[in-house]
Amino acid sequence: MRAAELPRVRCDVRVRAAVPRVWDLVTDIHLPARLSPELQRVAWLDGASRPAVGARFEGHNSHRLLGEWRTVSHVVRLDEHRVFAWAVLDEDGRFGEPARDPAKALASWCYELAADGDGTRLRQTVVLGPGRSGVTLAVEHRPDREEEIIALRLRELRAGVEGTLRGIKELAERAG
Repeated sequence: MRAAELPRVRCDVRVRAAVPRVWDLVTDIHLPARLSPELQRVAWLDGASRPAVGARFEGHNSHRLLGEWRTVSHVVRLDEHRVFAWAVLDEDGRFGEPARDPAKALASWCYELAADGDGTRLRQTVVLGPGRSGVTLAVEHRPDREEEIIALRLRELRAGVEGTLRGIKELAERAG
């Protein structure tokens, strides 16, 4: 797979809890920092305190190869109890020219929820690009290893997404 193909990871899980309970968890932007190996902390920006289309939040990340960096995410879709999606931007220019347009996201993330019997089907998707990211820098440094670099990043992301979904499932089911 090549970066131009907008590589993605999509995972889903069935949660034995009602959609509103799962929704409350996935729209808590602080929760992934408790569950992710890379995302360290999150904070709302511009006086926002909850998800709304156009709301922004910053994330502070750490990776063994890339070090630490900040991103700014823009909520791009919010369909109550169904979809929560955001575009991650490199507003600080860590990976190239600063990006402030969600169409130039370094990654896009999305939770989708659907009622499933007495529970919820929860799906999380991440799409890399089209904006510049750490993957872009790695590929520029070693263009002959692009497919290997992307495959490695997708494996890391899959492990993180699966861990996040497991954590959400556990919290939702524990709460009843």
